[in-house]
Amino acid sequence: MMQSIRTSALLATALWGVACTSPVEEPGSTLPGRCQADAPLISAQKTDLLFVIDNSGSMAEEQAAIASELPAFLEELQRGSGVDQDFRVGVITTSVYLRAFYDNREQLTDFPDQAGRLRPVPDERERPTAERYLDEGDPDLLAKFRRLVKVGTSGSGQETPFEAARLAVTPPLSTTPVGEGGNGGFLRDGARLLVVVVSDEEDCSSTERPSPVLLTEDTSRDLCSEQSDRLTPVREYVRIFRNLDDGRGSAREVLWATIGPVGLTDKEVGTVLDRTPQGTFVRNVDCPTSYGPGFRQKEMASQFDTGLKNLDSICRPSFRETLVSIATLARTSQSIEVVNLPDARLAQVRVTRADGTVQTCSVAGGDLTYEPSAGGRAARLYFQSSCPRQPTDQKLEVKLLCAN
Repeated sequence: MMQSIRTSALLATALWGVACTSPVEEPGSTLPGRCQADAPLISAQKTDLLFVIDNSGSMAEEQAAIASELPAFLEELQRGSGVDQDFRVGVITTSVYLRAFYDNREQLTDFPDQAGRLRPVPDERERPTAERYLDEGDPDLLAKFRRLVKVGTSGSGQETPFEAARLAVTPPLSTTPVGEGGNGGFLRDGARLLVVVVSDEEDCSSTERPSPVLLTEDTSRDLCSEQSDRLTPVREYVRIFRNLDDGRGSAREVLWATIGPVGLTDKEVGTVLDRTPQGTFVRNVDCPTSYGPGFRQKEMASQFDTGLKNLDSICRPSFRETLVSIATLARTSQSIEVVNLPDARLAQVRVTRADGTVQTCSVAGGDLTYEPSAGGRAARLYFQSSCPRQPTDQKLEVKLLCAN
């Protein structure tokens, strides 16, 4: 009997020891053994904005309209919704090539000084400078930005925004330093990329040279739409953009927005013929100042936002609301970088909504997912549908749970 009691006591002691093993001491644990004095820090959200602006002969008014509403765009971009914003802006044109049959002969024209190259920032007298992009902290940001988006109207009449953007953000341009004629240094490690296309015509992009589509002087036909099966598929451009490296070994987060040839009322795409004293022109339905339907433009936008909040009509008399909406898209990321977070199980994110209420979200509760730091990359928290970030959020805080 005494032996049985002694054995039971030893067994209970062993079980107690197992039950009381601290999670801190478990192999591979990242749980700290004591409470931290320093709370986790939310890193500034880095976004690189690439404007792709149509510089064909019909775009003077649209460029001026974009420039006039940039104050509202920048003001909205800097709001942050609880996260500091760190952005930069570069501008390229839609001109890469032109293959056309004019004056009874085929003409091939390349635009090597454009073709995805960041435009030089003009000075006060409109002379080009060595600057190729603008950072948020530039005290002359607005004035320079306004000059930069007025890219002129002497570019190609064969608009290729997808191809121009591809050239801009992939080698060799993306890796060749600015001082050597490339765009190297514009894309920052770990930054999101927002591409903003502004055009009144359909995309006519191809990775092939010469272009597989030949234009003519017949303004009653939209040959890029008619021969779209010869162009590089939109899905291939989407694949290229979604596989851009972020400089830290992960896929770069890419956003896309378009102000293009779609209907004013419901973003409809379709062809109508406009017969005028100057000739017959192809328009997009419900978009009287367009020069062709935006089938590919709409398809590209839909690949990045099925709700098409990232798409609006180039035929609007004012782009104020459109640009504010794009800025909201740029500043409201559904993920944040977090420094000094030892274990995601300890984290709570408190989101102060527009009405002052506070929603508490956690990885344990399924409201967030976590990507640990690795290879020089900061840890990142991703917001799920049960706890989405909203453009109207007032504040964002990361707190650590602590047992003692």
